[in-house]
Amino acid sequence: MQFMITPDALKLDAAAESARIEASIRRAVFGEFRRKGAVVGVSGGIDSSVVASLCARALGTDRVIALFTPEADSSPESFDLGRLLAEQLNVRWFLEDISPILLAARCYQRRDEAIRKLVPDYGPGWLMKIVLPLITDSAKYALYSLVVQSPAGETRKVRLSVDAYLGVVASTNFKQRTRKMMEYYYADRYNYCVAGTPNRLEYDQGFFVKNGDGSADFKPIAHLYKSQVYQIAEYLGVPEQIRRRPPTTDTYSLAQTQEEFYFSLPLDKMDLCLYAYDCRVPAGELASIVGLTPQQAAHVYESIESKRKVAHYLHAAPVLVEAVGKV
Repeated sequence: MQFMITPDALKLDAAAESARIEASIRRAVFGEFRRKGAVVGVSGGIDSSVVASLCARALGTDRVIALFTPEADSSPESFDLGRLLAEQLNVRWFLEDISPILLAARCYQRRDEAIRKLVPDYGPGWLMKIVLPLITDSAKYALYSLVVQSPAGETRKVRLSVDAYLGVVASTNFKQRTRKMMEYYYADRYNYCVAGTPNRLEYDQGFFVKNGDGSADFKPIAHLYKSQVYQIAEYLGVPEQIRRRPPTTDTYSLAQTQEEFYFSLPLDKMDLCLYAYDCRVPAGELASIVGLTPQQAAHVYESIESKRKVAHYLHAAPVLVEAVGKV
């Protein structure tokens, strides 16, 4: 019997699911950790907006802090939208520009040194991002490319070497780890927990930085597909400007979507692919549902398996020789 996958398969009762998540947040913050509230790093994106909204409903608006941590490459829109949400929720918010910390750590300098291995004239005034080809455009093995734009507006795209890729990623990971450091400062300052904001795609597929945005005391939407996060957002009344905004990494100086950087498919299709994979739907049956060829659908399944292997390291706790503190 054919297992049919449709977008309705991911439709949920937003009111009931919100209530369930809110109860879990209260158990975690007040019960498990015995803290007074939650800090949420708010980016102006859909995931952090939903998490902040759920925390405000679960804990009370006076027990939630929205923290904004822009840096030199951040889009001004991110703060504008985040502040719009914080003011709608009536929660406290703080602004911490992390650029000075990143400069001291030589984040930008290290990144630029890695880029100049491929583009020797890259320097002040240039913009950049790294991208993957779409599943529909790529061969079996997708490789990262570097896109740079000169101060004169000339755009170039070059294949990233492994060494340059690792150099760019390692340096820009300073951003996520610095943000988390600031979140835990406020958590310690007010005896709060830190709320994580990954959705199911990000959590399952390893789209986060270890000990950066992957670090949190609780992750209330990690079980929700991206399309389900949007359903919750609409129910909660997250501002339409945020709900309309395309998901972005907001990490590089050139505008970049999450599908460009990591997933290689529109996120609504990626949701269905991940769901179908876990339901053991053959790639050939998935293909017609999401508008791919059977070969492309099989490629998506291979990518899911590969990214889960990467995620294993990212999720892993430190390895001990033997268990400590438990009998």
